[in-house]
Parts: sequence; structure tokens; C-alpha cells
Amino acid sequence: MRPETSVRAWQPPVAGVVEVLHARFTDHAYPSHTHDTWTLLIVDTGVVRYGLDRHEHGAARSLVTLLPPHVPHDGRSVAPSGFRKRVVYLEPDALDLDRIGAAVDHPGWVDEPLRDGLHRLHDALRHPGDAFEAESRLAVVTDRLRRHLSAAEVEPPEVRDRSVARRLRDLLDDRLTEGVTLEDAATHLGVTPSHLIRAFGAEYGIPPHQYLVGRRLDRARRMLLAGLPPAQTATEVGFYDQAHLTRQFRRFLGTTPAAYARSAG
Repeated sequence: MRPETSVRAWQPPVAGVVEVLHARFTDHAYPSHTHDTWTLLIVDTGVVRYGLDRHEHGAARSLVTLLPPHVPHDGRSVAPSGFRKRVVYLEPDALDLDRIGAAVDHPGWVDEPLRDGLHRLHDALRHPGDAFEAESRLAVVTDRLRRHLSAAEVEPPEVRDRSVARRLRDLLDDRLTEGVTLEDAATHLGVTPSHLIRAFGAEYGIPPHQYLVGRRLDRARRMLLAGLPPAQTATEVGFYDQAHLTRQFRRFLGTTPAAYARSAG
């Protein structure tokens, strides 16, 4: 049987993310090496055995694994069937570099909400039009990682900040077409990105990226019914391209923009 290998790597336009890697290996073994980034890893199938700073660890589906910058590590499959993994390489300052020692001592956690957040982050990173969603999901993930690394209470406290939530809603409405980065919005409102997300969710019941998509779809529906072609509608309301509009239209409305427009006849 020939060894099975598949690799997909890319650099998404998301602040804090250096690179994304999705890979499937059967017989490949990584020699000892280092990265200048944080390596945030989830395994979808199989088990990876790795050495980190001369200590042996395992990465399985139940674990979220975080390998710190500049610390030697290797890796190999435990079983002949190999493994499938997804990795996000984060900028060194995406997490507190003073916590490298904590990550060496404890590089993995069984944390289902964190793993689910990472899964959703990977989904958003696949599409360039979902940068605002990816930024939002990354902020939640890194906030939870910081709590693990500092041995703090993992579940963040509930945030009630009606003023910040309403100001963010107004900002998203004002910049519906051109959009805004999460970092710029947080700086503009004088809070951290994670505070911004939690405050908005507490006030409106949905994350800000989902609110933004909904508002864009509101405008897109009216343009389509008025006869504007889907491709032009997509750019007019702030979607990356027609494919991005179609994917979100299906997700929220269960149909395509073209079918929705035809229904007016």
C-alpha cells in the first residue's frame, strides 16, 4: 500500500494568523525542529506522539495541543493508519510569550468548547470573505488559551456592557459595505476584542460577525428583488464575491440569490 499524504497550506488575511495547514500523513515522521510561531493543533483522526523539550506527549482527537515558539519538538503517528490534523500557526505576540514555560509543562487540554471554537475558526479561515468572522473566533480561542496558560478560570465571566454593544452595532451598520476589522473596532471603542464580542453577544444574543452577515443579507434581498444581478449585489453589500454571497444566502435562507430573485416573478 502506498503511503497516503495530502497537504493544504495557505496564509489567510487574518491578523495574528501566520499560516494554516491541513494534512493527512500515514508514515511521515517529523524530525526535531522549532517554529517561530505558536502551533495550535487539533487531530481529527489517529494519534500523534511527539516529544517537546525532551518530554513525551500525545495528541488525540480529545485534545487541543499548543506548542510554544522556539521549543524543539518532533512528531509521528502512533498507528500505521496515520493521522489527520489541522494547524493554525499564530504570531508570537498572539499569546503571552511569558507563558512559554507553562505551555511546555502542559501543552494540551481536554476542552470541548475550545476544540469546537477551533473547528469553527478553521471553517472561517477557509474563505477569504469570512475574515471578520475568523478574527472574532480567533479572539475567543486565544482568550481561552490565555486562561489555560495562566491557570485562571477557563469560562470567561459574563460581560454586560450595553453602551459598547450598541456602539459596535452602530459601527457595523455604518460600515456595512466596507466592513471593519475586529481589532480596529476594539481600538475605536476602547476595549479588548474579547470584551467586545462578549458584550455584543450578551446584549443581542448573537456574535457581531453573524449580525453583520444578517444585515448584509437584508440589503442583498432587496437589491435582488429590484433586479440587480447577484454578482453586482455581492459587491454592493460588502460580500467578497458572488460565491461568498451564495454561500451565506444558502446558510441563512436555504436558497440561492438567483432563485430568490426569480421568486419575485
